[in-house]
Amino acid sequence: MNIKTVLKSATGVLAAAAIIGAALPAEAGTMRLGMTTWVGYGPMFLARDKGFFKENGLDVDLRIIEDASIYMAAVASGELDGNASTLDEIMKYRSPDFCFKAVVALDDSHGGDGVLVREDVKSLTDLKGQQVGMNEGSVSQFWFNILLSREGMTEKDLQITNMTADDAAAAFIAGQIPAAVTWEPHLSLVRSKKQGKVLIDSSETPGLIVDVVDLTCDYIKNNPKDVEAFVKGLYKAVDFIKTNPEEAYAIMAKGVGGYLENPADFAEAAKGVRFYDQARNVEFFGSKDKGEAKDLMEMGNKIWGGFQKMKMEIGYDDLIDLSFVNPK
Repeated sequence: MNIKTVLKSATGVLAAAAIIGAALPAEAGTMRLGMTTWVGYGPMFLARDKGFFKENGLDVDLRIIEDASIYMAAVASGELDGNASTLDEIMKYRSPDFCFKAVVALDDSHGGDGVLVREDVKSLTDLKGQQVGMNEGSVSQFWFNILLSREGMTEKDLQITNMTADDAAAAFIAGQIPAAVTWEPHLSLVRSKKQGKVLIDSSETPGLIVDVVDLTCDYIKNNPKDVEAFVKGLYKAVDFIKTNPEEAYAIMAKGVGGYLENPADFAEAAKGVRFYDQARNVEFFGSKDKGEAKDLMEMGNKIWGGFQKMKMEIGYDDLIDLSFVNPK
C-alpha cells in the first residue's frame, strides 16, 4: 500500500485534520514542519524564537505531532511542507508517488538510546533465546538490528516483544522482561537506581540514529531561497547553543515543551545528543559515492527491506539534496 492509499483512509485523514487543521497552501516565505517531542529538535525552536529564520525572510511553523504516520500523511497531502525525523524512519515512506528529500541534518543520538540488561549480561550474545522488549517499526528496531548484525545475530535469535520504548523500560525495571531497547530518561534511571545496567548506548554508535529535516520535492523546487534561509537559521542556532547554552536551553525547553519543558531537564537530555553544525553536516552527508549518510541508507534498505517496510529501493539521490548544506 502506497502513501496515497493510506491518505484515503478515513482514519488517517481525520486524525491528521484533527491535529493539524485544514489543509492550506503554504505562503511565500513560510515553511510548515511536523515532528515529535525530542530534544534534538530544539535548535529549530531556538532559531524560530530568536528570529534567526525571520532575519532571512522565513517564517517557520513548527508543529508537535507524536505519530510519524500522521505527520508523514500530512506532508503527503500538502498540509505540511516537511518534517523532522530520523533518516531511517523517512526511508519507509519514500515512494515513486511521494517525493521528499533531506536537506539538512539536526542531530544524532549520542547516548540517548540504549539496551537495558541484567548485571550478569556481558554481551548481546548472552541474550540468545531471551525476551527483549522493543518498539517494532521504530528507530529502536533499526538500531538494535545493526547491533545484532555486528554480533552475527538476528531477531530470530531472541524473543522480541513489541511495546513502546517507555513500556519496555517500565517492564524491565519491574522485572517482567530481562532486556529492553529504550531511551532517556530511562537509561539514567536504571543507572542511578542500579536496577540493571545499560549494556550499550548510542554514544558507542555515533551517526546511526540521525535526525534530518526533509521537505517535499515540490517545496524544494519552488522555494529554494526559503530552504536556504532555514538552513542558515538552523546553523546560527547551533552556534548560539555553543556560546550561550543556558539561554539556549531555556528557549528550547519552552519551545519543545512536553516532558522537556523544564530547562534543567532539557539540558540533561541534551547530553545524550550531538547537535549538527555546518561542519558536521558536511561530514555526515559526504557524497553519493562515499560517506556516513550513504552507509546509513544502505543499512536502511537492508534492514527495513528485510522487514518488508520499504516501498522502493532508495538510492542516495532519491532521498538527499545537498544543495543547501553549504548555504551561500
